Amino acid sequence: MPVQVLIADDEMHILRAAEFKLKRSGFEVTCVEDGQEAWEAIQKERPDILITDFHMPRMDGLSLCRTIRSHSETADLPIIMLTAKGYDLSGDDGTSELDIAAVLAKPFSPRGLVQCIQEVLETGKYVPNVATF
Repeated sequence: MPVQVLIADDEMHILRAAEFKLKRSGFEVTCVEDGQEAWEAIQKERPDILITDFHMPRMDGLSLCRTIRSHSETADLPIIMLTAKGYDLSGDDGTSELDIAAVLAKPFSPRGLVQCIQEVLETGKYVPNVATF
């Protein structure tokens, strides 16, 4: 059965590029445009992994992560966070308890995203070979 990936990002070009590459790589992909839609999709579809943008309307990425971690049925969902270049999720701002498996800076390569997903699903964490994609 293919791995189910949920992508939440309010930038349509990022959604479409990621969706195209992930589908070509054998993943089943659902795309949504904000954190609230993502939370609703998570409850209905139970994806295997979430890729979420940090800044989105209605519910931002950190609020989405907090909501996911606060519910026992979704608390173990692997999360990859997409951020603007230069934003740091080091944990100083209370994010360490969110157990975000990987943080990718935009712009990123679709191939790098596929590698990141595969590594997170295999090991639970991602350690990039280069600083950014």
